Amino acid sequence: MSFPAPYPSPLPEAPPGTLGFDPARLAEAAEFALSRETPFPRDLLAHLEAGHFEPAPDNEVLGPVQPRGAPNGLVLREGVVAARWGDTRRADMTFSVAKSCLSLLAGIAHGDGLIPDLDAPVSASVDDPAFDGPRNGAITWRMLLQQTSEWEGTLFGKEDRIDRGRDLASEGVKPKGWPRPLAAPGEHWEYNDVRVNVLSLALLRRFGRALPEVWRERVMDPIGASPDWRWEGYRTSVVDVGGEPVTSVPGGGHWGGGIVTHAEDQARLGLLMLNDGMWEGRRILPEGWVAESGKPVALHPDYGLLWWLNRSGRFPKADRDSLFAVGAGGNTIWIEPATRLVAVFRWLHPDALPQLIARIADARTA
Repeated sequence: MSFPAPYPSPLPEAPPGTLGFDPARLAEAAEFALSRETPFPRDLLAHLEAGHFEPAPDNEVLGPVQPRGAPNGLVLREGVVAARWGDTRRADMTFSVAKSCLSLLAGIAHGDGLIPDLDAPVSASVDDPAFDGPRNGAITWRMLLQQTSEWEGTLFGKEDRIDRGRDLASEGVKPKGWPRPLAAPGEHWEYNDVRVNVLSLALLRRFGRALPEVWRERVMDPIGASPDWRWEGYRTSVVDVGGEPVTSVPGGGHWGGGIVTHAEDQARLGLLMLNDGMWEGRRILPEGWVAESGKPVALHPDYGLLWWLNRSGRFPKADRDSLFAVGAGGNTIWIEPATRLVAVFRWLHPDALPQLIARIADARTA
């Protein structure tokens, strides 16, 4: 596999035909992506404040929000770009793609011995009120990573109730934000952003410093990423770490903040996962972490450790072992180990995702 040189060097490119694609069909897929823009307006702040995710007062924006750019994306085979469209160096919000980034940090903490056992209670190694009490004190690291924790409470001004009942497969059908009776920790799957932010806080406590610092030092700099990314928190998420104020960052942009980056940096993250956490002979993620991330949750066949999966075949033309980092507004990193493919889609209409995946798959000749 080809590892791209550090930024600002461009990602390596080659004619699609030399990478096992039909040039005309791959070009048609790129044009399709450009023509299927997300319904999210360019003014993302107005969109959030208008109550896209939930009505007031639960929708209060707590972190920075910037206007988005136009659709763009990349398709790579063995680390070489076969197709690109739009401005792939435009840094934009990524929303829940940040959840998969938290998974990488959890893997690093596991490899460092900061989380020796994913099935141990977080309260055994994290001293924080978020893990007080019989319910929250029993929650394990794996439960937080699998979104089965059933954590209860308020963090940084947001109640877990806001995302109770949230199931992305049935949004608009099932109620969201109602006081659903909680199951025991580990016995219910729910896509809950407050609980993901609890995981981020726990990782901050274990590392003992700001997660963006760890992210830069342990991931982004080693893979040669640009300096154009940032990971921002809330005005309410400053905590004390060793007597110093440190901002805990969220796993998305639901209430502002989160990761701002561009498609080319996301492609590097995809290549890191494609190569089992190795980068030019250097191990970035502990051995076995990528495989662990792709194991389906017992309660949800298409979810792993904060990575989306394809075990049920919901994307028929994608390999069943594919991994997806997915953020609201049509932001996706697709990793297909069987074909050594990494693709990044930015601001794609969510309804067009299965069709774009199918078009790229159908463009393969080898």
